[in-house]
Amino acid sequence: MDVLGLVIDCVVLPASAHENTAGIALLDGVAAQCDTVKKALVDQGFKKKVVEHGTTVGIDVEIVERNPDDKGFVPQAKRWIVEQTNGILMFYRRLVRDYEHRPASSRSRVFWAMTSVMSRRLTGATLASWRTA
Repeated sequence: MDVLGLVIDCVVLPASAHENTAGIALLDGVAAQCDTVKKALVDQGFKKKVVEHGTTVGIDVEIVERNPDDKGFVPQAKRWIVEQTNGILMFYRRLVRDYEHRPASSRSRVFWAMTSVMSRRLTGATLASWRTA
């Protein structure tokens, strides 16, 4: 996601895949689609392998670490945008549960929902058209 919370690329993998696999696949996809991305912020689940791969594709990967003195839930700088976008995407019924059998179908549903989010932002609509009375 970019700083506005818009999805740049999406990778759908099985739950058994390690975060590094997803991180490397995402970096490859972003580098292939968008040459303006120069920095990526990731959480602590990603390891050195993703950071090293980022340098090979020209993206500086920074691991955002939690302050060990903080107790309970504390929003991380810039990471809350990802959580906000994930929350918005959960309003779309097909993304709440895994209804799809193929990863490509799940990936397309994310882009479909993001297209709707972008359209609503551009038009200033606050409710879906089918909800208006």
